[in-house]
Order: sequence, then structure tokens, then C-alpha cells
Amino acid sequence: MSVLIFIDQSEGRIKKTSYEALTYGAKVAEQIGTEAIGVLLGTSSDELAALGKYGVKKIHHVADANLNHLDAQAYAAVLAEIATNLGAAVIVVSNNLTGKAVAPRLSARLKAGLVSGANALPDTSNGFTVRKGVFSGKGYAHISIHTPVKIIALSPNSYETRSGEGTAEVVPATTAAVASKVKVVSTQKITGQVPLSEAERVVSGGRGLKGPENWGMIEELAGLLDAGTACSRAVADAHWRPHHEHVGQTGGSIAPNLYLAIGISGAIQHLAGVNRSKVIVVINKDPEAPFFKAADYGIVGDAFDVVPKMIAEVKKLKGI
Repeated sequence: MSVLIFIDQSEGRIKKTSYEALTYGAKVAEQIGTEAIGVLLGTSSDELAALGKYGVKKIHHVADANLNHLDAQAYAAVLAEIATNLGAAVIVVSNNLTGKAVAPRLSARLKAGLVSGANALPDTSNGFTVRKGVFSGKGYAHISIHTPVKIIALSPNSYETRSGEGTAEVVPATTAAVASKVKVVSTQKITGQVPLSEAERVVSGGRGLKGPENWGMIEELAGLLDAGTACSRAVADAHWRPHHEHVGQTGGSIAPNLYLAIGISGAIQHLAGVNRSKVIVVINKDPEAPFFKAADYGIVGDAFDVVPKMIAEVKKLKGI
């Protein structure tokens, strides 16, 4: 019996969400009295043995270049084979784009119960119950899993990454050949920005910015804070900003440590995509803006007055 943790990577580099999954999976293994084992698919340029500091003792590495690009069916097939061979009782994946594609397929293959979007350690005092957010983060559901194999898809940024001492044994692994049905023809990569899915801080703008010509101060503040940039749906629909920056119910769902909303009213559809943020700061000149009800901190004022002052203060603190 073991806890198997899927280590997600992109272009050979391990994703931030994988460190959270490793820490979480190691703690689950401690709870149920077994060992935590990682599994990585595809080639990697990172030092895998160093991942032992997150609590895993072994990492099974399937260094097959055919697995460098996501093919959810192929990933599920390989993970199912490894999980069966290792006798995994619990499988932990990140509930990111990869995990959302792989976990349901893996669940079907293994006839395993799945909780997607988990945000706390399971309660193992009387069975195996996992908590997740529901109704766009307005409440929690506690779901019991009764199948022999259990799958947990951990919500990004919901469990603190912890590291200590130790190294992991890296075990080269092979699996039955899986014919991939996905062929990558070309890749278009966004450069020069902090990816929203990985960003610790996000600066976001709405219609209160009045036009794309005013986005310079958003980008400047984001640059000073090492933050990603985002926007509301209205901004993306007006083509002020690219659609990959749109966060909300119909856009991306993010969970940064800091979400700074500038000129965004905070309709429920937008809040649904950002309400897992650790700290929400709202700047809006309308004191009745709905977003203030969800904010940890709020500034009532014109963005064109407030943001330049914030930029000046951040520069002063950084000695720029």
C-alpha cells in the first residue's frame, strides 16, 4: 500500500503545483501509515532526487519523450499501470488543467472514487472523507470515498508547500507502450509574463481603466510586484486584453496569495474565478461596488489617482 503522487511538468521543468501535491501526498501517507511515492512522466531537466525534501522516498520516472506533451488517455493508462503495480491506495494529482483531464480517466480505469478540487487533508478518523469547495467557493462539501483506491485532485494554492531534509530514490520505470492519439503540430507559448496558474500575486484590471491605452500602469505595478496580469470578462470581450488573461466563471480560475483588483465591480461571475485568493485588495471609486464585500482590503478612489501612488511607494520600498 502506498500514496502515489503525480508530478506534473512542462518542458522538462516541474510545475509549482506539483510541490504542493508532494507535500500534501506525503502528509496523507503519514496519516494512513504508508509511504509516499512520486511518479513523473516524460523527460525532465530538474534534479528529481531533491524532491525528497517534500516527503517522498521514491520517484518512479518514466523518461519517455512521447509523454512530454499531455495526452490525457495515455497519461491515465500509464498512471493506472504504475498505481496497480505499486498497490497504491491513494493517488494525489493537482487539480490544474492536466489533473482535470487525467484524474477522471484514471478514476474510470481504476474504478476509484475521485474528489476534485480538494482543499484540506482527508479526515481518516472514521473512514476517508475529503473536503472541497462548492457553489463557487461559498460553501464546503465533505465527501466520503469508499473504494479501495482513492483519488484526490488538490486545488492549487490550497495547501502550504513545506520542505525539509532528505533525498528521494529515483527509480527508472517502464510501462506498456501506449499509442498516443495526440500529435503536437506547433506550440504557441506566451513569454515575458508570469503565468496566471503559477502566479503568487496577480494585478487585474476592469472597465474602470477606460481603455487599453491605460494598461501601462497595471503592467508596471505587476512588474514591480513580480505578479501576473489579469482582467475581467468585459475587458477581454472588448479586446483590450488577450482572452488568456480573463479570470472569472467563464474564464480562468486562480488562487494567488494576493489578488489586486483595479476598476473591477466584482460581479458574482468574476468573483467565482478569484475567490480562492488568500488576500483580495480592491480599488474602485464606487463605494457600493460588490467587490468590497469580498475584499480583505479596499480603497475607495479613482484608479488613476491611487495606482500611480502605489507604484511610487513600491519603488520607494524597493529602492528604485
